[in-house]
Amino acid sequence: MSSVRPWRDIARRPSRQIMVGNVPVGGDAPITVQTMTNTPTDDVRATVDQIRRCEEAGADIIRVSCPDEASTAALKQIVRASHVPIVADIHFHYKRALEAADAGAACLRINPGNIGSAARVKEVVDAAKSNGCAIRIGVNAGSLEKDLLEKYGEPCPEALVESALDHIKLLQDQDFHEYKVAVKASDVFLAVAAYQQLAEAVDCPLHLGITEAGGLIGGTVKSSVGMGSLLWFGIGDTLRVSLSAEPEEEVRVGFEILKALGLRQRGVRVISCPSCARQGFDVIRTVEKLEARLTHIRTPMSLSVLGCVVNGPGEARETDIGLTGGGNGKHMVYLSGVTDHTVQDADMVDHIVRLVEAKAAEIEAANAAAAPTAVAAE
Repeated sequence: MSSVRPWRDIARRPSRQIMVGNVPVGGDAPITVQTMTNTPTDDVRATVDQIRRCEEAGADIIRVSCPDEASTAALKQIVRASHVPIVADIHFHYKRALEAADAGAACLRINPGNIGSAARVKEVVDAAKSNGCAIRIGVNAGSLEKDLLEKYGEPCPEALVESALDHIKLLQDQDFHEYKVAVKASDVFLAVAAYQQLAEAVDCPLHLGITEAGGLIGGTVKSSVGMGSLLWFGIGDTLRVSLSAEPEEEVRVGFEILKALGLRQRGVRVISCPSCARQGFDVIRTVEKLEARLTHIRTPMSLSVLGCVVNGPGEARETDIGLTGGGNGKHMVYLSGVTDHTVQDADMVDHIVRLVEAKAAEIEAANAAAAPTAVAAE
């Protein structure tokens, strides 16, 4: 069936599907959004509180670092309290991987090459198999093996891909295939080129990331450029936005990247102008207030907020709810693309929040009514 707007179509790279707990990754599954806690893992309460905030922001999978025995001891309680699958981040100490698998981790993030001997890798794989764990191979430009650095002279796409293929072979030699792979770098060009090469060489799911991307603004831009380029061309099955910011911000940015490309929809998609002297109300402050007050809405829907009639009516025709600035503090509200009523400055934010909540409830009710029909048709 041909698309009405083929210029919007993204053909995703075919990949095998694996399960991370109860969340499918790869194949035709939605691209999942991950983040990582930054609390001491052995502080169970602080870690679970942070996980809860990330779940509220929409995280599909959450990773926790397990650098010591106290962390893996706490992991059992953390896994039990979490509503989403937990990935245990392991480096060097293979026993931490064994403990994390036994504690209920849904996935182990390891570099098989730094776990130790083939016998130790086998122990980790056996633990993953017996506990139903997936494995994420994490290759990073900042921690490439010495022999690859000597061979290539510097981190380059070929070096990252060779490292990934070497690690994959270690797992395949143990007849283990429930893995996904990342080839991350802080250099956008390096990361994108490495993922492009890896995507052609393997059929496993790919975990995207621009590592150590920076702070909230700089890191968001770098991640959006790098991961957005890959996603646009169909590469990527799960992603983590690496920011020097709270993990729930990583989740929000991840969803915004996917929403911009039409790959996932969650919550309110706001279309707003940068504002100018023509604005009929303070657009910037209004959008800030609306975004803060609409974070609880999970239903996919669109809201346009434009300061004047130059582009306002046109954008409003394409959104579920629209607000266009007018004169004398009197602004036009559009519902489903049609002019409906006006609103005054003083009531504007409260009024739009009520309209969004009502529209979300209407959409959810319609979805619920349609669900039994769809089941019956099957």
